[in-house]
Amino acid sequence: MSLVAYEDSDSETETGKTEAPDASSRQTNQLSSSVSCVQRFAPGSTKSAYEMHPAGGSGRSGWSRVCEDPPEHHARDNNIDLAPPYCQRVYSGHAALSVPYKNYEQASSSSANSGSGISQKRTHKDSTTAIKGIRPYIPKRLRQENSNKPEKEESDQRGSSDCDVKLNVSGEHTLRKISELIKPYLGSKYKVTEVPKSLIFYMSKHSGPVNEIQWCPVREQSHMLLSASMDKTVKVWDAVDTGCCLKTYTCHSCAVRAARWSSCGRRILSGGFDSMLHLTDVETGKQILSSKTEFRISALKFHPTESNVFVCGGFSPEVKAWDLRTSKVLRVYKAAVQQTLDILFLPEGREFLTSTDAVSRDSADRTIIAWDFQSAAKISNQIFHERYTCPSLTLHPKESVFVAQTNGNYMALFSAQRPYRINKKKRYEGHKVEGFAVGCEFSPDGTLLVTGSSDGKVFFYNYHTSRIIRTLSAHKEACVSAIFHPVLPSLLATCDWAGEIKIWQ
Repeated sequence: MSLVAYEDSDSETETGKTEAPDASSRQTNQLSSSVSCVQRFAPGSTKSAYEMHPAGGSGRSGWSRVCEDPPEHHARDNNIDLAPPYCQRVYSGHAALSVPYKNYEQASSSSANSGSGISQKRTHKDSTTAIKGIRPYIPKRLRQENSNKPEKEESDQRGSSDCDVKLNVSGEHTLRKISELIKPYLGSKYKVTEVPKSLIFYMSKHSGPVNEIQWCPVREQSHMLLSASMDKTVKVWDAVDTGCCLKTYTCHSCAVRAARWSSCGRRILSGGFDSMLHLTDVETGKQILSSKTEFRISALKFHPTESNVFVCGGFSPEVKAWDLRTSKVLRVYKAAVQQTLDILFLPEGREFLTSTDAVSRDSADRTIIAWDFQSAAKISNQIFHERYTCPSLTLHPKESVFVAQTNGNYMALFSAQRPYRINKKKRYEGHKVEGFAVGCEFSPDGTLLVTGSSDGKVFFYNYHTSRIIRTLSAHKEACVSAIFHPVLPSLLATCDWAGEIKIWQ
């Protein structure tokens, strides 16, 4: 995909709206599958690889075999050349056509492996071989090994899982794979971020509001997206290649408010309103750490340099630092507040910030508190003086500044160095918060600031001018999070209060 350099302009006329696909077509797609893929087609020979043909002589109604498998599989089986890897699904500048993929669970139900409990999707080649009745020769030794393998896998799965894990895509390799779309970008530096315009995937497996989403921090496995929901579940998605849910973890008995990837990408730390902390192995679902806290959890963050240390906060005047190696509390940070809304580590992890609900009619001190991580001492509690709470904080990837989302329907810019002064000349306003925990984030190159909005839109701001570049009508309910992919340029994930997750480009 060719990248167009971002053109900075102060003109008010550059603000435009990009509407999401029609709601009626989205509901229709949702009935047949929880994942809808919106493809964009280029003219010429590439179009024939994706073209829909009437079933005709196949004896089926609807679409032919070409539509049942992803375009990449069909092109591979028929020796068709596709565009470069990252352009296989999206071609900008052409009309959009909604093509619902069949759900992986539905497509593989007839070929489920009863021995291992893992459903496997039949490929185009497998179905052709089955029709012709041709079976390749398998040596006797391999047949004996394969006959004993399912029982062993089933027993291993029962013995290692302390958490209810539902596997939705066949094979553990889907978690450890490297996406073909990501490979071309691993060896190069991240370039300019563009504003996304097209819907790639629509994912609606959650039955409750989605509180938080995060891309896997390991670049090679960054096709995986983590989500935490009020429906008591944590899910891992393949949000780059298929848009399918890879695994579902139901370790919590109440709403999951926060979930974070570990730095190695093999573990998930989650906390919720059941006051439980869980550290879960991504592949096996085994509980590495389970601990009961004295309060409901609303914020979790790993230390940026010490991978075994994390900070936890919630409905309590205390914030605690934990060590995973000992499963014990390292330090306690005490403040005269009722709830911690968000936690943000500053560069190198020597200091961190907490945003709280300590706002009264006469004072706004303690709204943002700076802490010394080692000594647990307060550095400052007079950072923000407006009488608004700050539901989320985010750090600029290159400059020593951070942004606080406020319930005053604007984002404030601060210095990330003592004394953490506010920049009174810049204010990012125009979106709506209205009591929701709406998140905000910088693009990986630091040129854009993106935020959700309580009216379902996504707002893109120019970081330097603080002007709105564009608004994206992404959801019907409040959009609580919007995050850019760390490797693929201009790929954006959003989630809302209705339980929907969408991927845009």
